[in-house]
Amino acid sequence: MRIVTIEEHISFPEMNSFLPDDILNKKQPSGALQQMIPKLADVSGDRLQSMNESGISMQVLSVENTDVNLLDGQSAPEFASKYNDLIADKIKGHPDRFTAFAHLPMVNSIAAADELERTVKTYGFKGAMIRGVTNGEFLDAPKFAPIFERAEQLGVPVYIHPGIPPKPVIDAYYSNIGDQTGPFDAIACWGWGWHSETAIHVLRLLVAGVFDTYPNLKIIIGHMGEMLPIMWDRSNKAFQPGNGGKNQRTLIETFKQQLYMTTSGIFTQPPLQIALDTIGIDNIIFSIDYPFSTNQMGIDFLNEIKLPPEQIEKIAHRNADRLLGL
Repeated sequence: MRIVTIEEHISFPEMNSFLPDDILNKKQPSGALQQMIPKLADVSGDRLQSMNESGISMQVLSVENTDVNLLDGQSAPEFASKYNDLIADKIKGHPDRFTAFAHLPMVNSIAAADELERTVKTYGFKGAMIRGVTNGEFLDAPKFAPIFERAEQLGVPVYIHPGIPPKPVIDAYYSNIGDQTGPFDAIACWGWGWHSETAIHVLRLLVAGVFDTYPNLKIIIGHMGEMLPIMWDRSNKAFQPGNGGKNQRTLIETFKQQLYMTTSGIFTQPPLQIALDTIGIDNIIFSIDYPFSTNQMGIDFLNEIKLPPEQIEKIAHRNADRLLGL
């Protein structure tokens, strides 16, 4: 069976040479991330071997870090362009195994829209991945409208991935826990915080009317829906049209038409069942979150799904093939 995964991460150390010293000096990866650097930098070595061993047909690659948004609005576009050129060069020898989401300079939304178009038309990239907020701003801010407009015109999705929470949020919610000073990263990020923040991000787009302004826009979120499926009915009741937001459709109507969820990093059956019962099988896409999760973890999960073969094929590749034009 063909298997496509679309939240698979890369980070190329050679791009550090294009960053100013003040940004490089602030980069202090954790011990866990330090161990991942070789895996994130690799495309055609261990990554491809692992794909072969686990039966994964194609990965859609995306840049793991947000260095580009530490640059100013003039230098960020050039950095993003160099990064995307490097991605294209590294995957060109394996066009049937790899494609990518564009890395965008979100600090300059016009340039970001232009870079999205360039990578789609020049390299065949399949959309863009945006990591959390940009300088504390969510994507419902009017300044980001050119990116959504261009994505809709190009017919490619925008993948909203969690990012580091804004400092005021870290200070208020994730710091000074008990007698521990400073932030507690597991609560702030992968253990809880950034998942709930991504759900809030999508709800803000709904209430701000972004989905209605761009009715053909497709948004992807990971980690089995970033907690949204568990709140599906309650949130739908809260965000009815006319309840103070600009949305013209219900949450359920909007999300079934324009939102996709991936399984990245969530490999147990109960969350999948909730996603199936809410957003539905046509909007669920298999993903691994490589290298932060192993390919084998994902494949074991896929093999445990108790659905008819034709429905498993939708999750494994058909939904991704349809959405991304693979």
